[in-house]
Amino acid sequence: MTLSDSGFLDIDAERLEYRMIGSRPDAAPTIVMLHEGLGCVGLWGDFPDKLQAATGAGVFVYSRAGYGKSSPVKLPRLLSYMHDEARETLPKLLDAIGFRRGLLFGHSDGASIAAIYAGSHQDHRVGGLVLMAPHFFTEDIGIASIEEAREAYETGDLRPRLARWHADVENAFKGWNCAWLDPNFRQWDITEYLAYIRVPVLIVQGEDDQCGTIKQIETAQQECYCPVEVVLLPGAHHSPQLDKPEETLKAISDFVAHVLQLNDWARAA
Repeated sequence: MTLSDSGFLDIDAERLEYRMIGSRPDAAPTIVMLHEGLGCVGLWGDFPDKLQAATGAGVFVYSRAGYGKSSPVKLPRLLSYMHDEARETLPKLLDAIGFRRGLLFGHSDGASIAAIYAGSHQDHRVGGLVLMAPHFFTEDIGIASIEEAREAYETGDLRPRLARWHADVENAFKGWNCAWLDPNFRQWDITEYLAYIRVPVLIVQGEDDQCGTIKQIETAQQECYCPVEVVLLPGAHHSPQLDKPEETLKAISDFVAHVLQLNDWARAA
């Protein structure tokens, strides 16, 4: 298919909002961006544009079902929703956009989805992973942060702020928040996938990340057999691209350049 600069993709019963910057996935290396648990296309701001300019690669951004302008999901979400995205939706989406070579770039929930995908699919098209503020298992600090988000949504200004970006803000927030705060989600753990990742990994995390500790990084370093590069940013929280945009962009663009040099993609594009 020929991708417009923006529009919708129909993947099974889901209608997914997307945005495309630069060369198309069937013509050049492409970075596929997977947003956080309350993110969407719009909430990335101009970071995808800056990433495209810095790397020269195409950048494809989409809103998962339940987010942005994409179709809603049935609530409550299954606690396997990140596994389901990685195993069912993402493979079909990559095929639908004509993805031939590139990287997966995930933030928070999106990083978990990217890790599950790379650890369960030996996809030669994916040459590297950028995992920003990833979580591979639950931690008390993360659960506490999500409880604070629920309070801010119910009594503060989080709901109207999110409503600017999500067509169905209740679907977006409760689909994420209620899953993470389900007592059974305490057992959620995807470390088993890390040993099966076969491409270089960059982990970018803020030193002051309120949703996860350095144990997430240490686990990846212990479990992965692939190269794991770590950039820990002082003064950054759970969204380094907002707190330290220049440092975050440089770390990612340098890694992308390295991955492209490891492959024949740059010459083939």
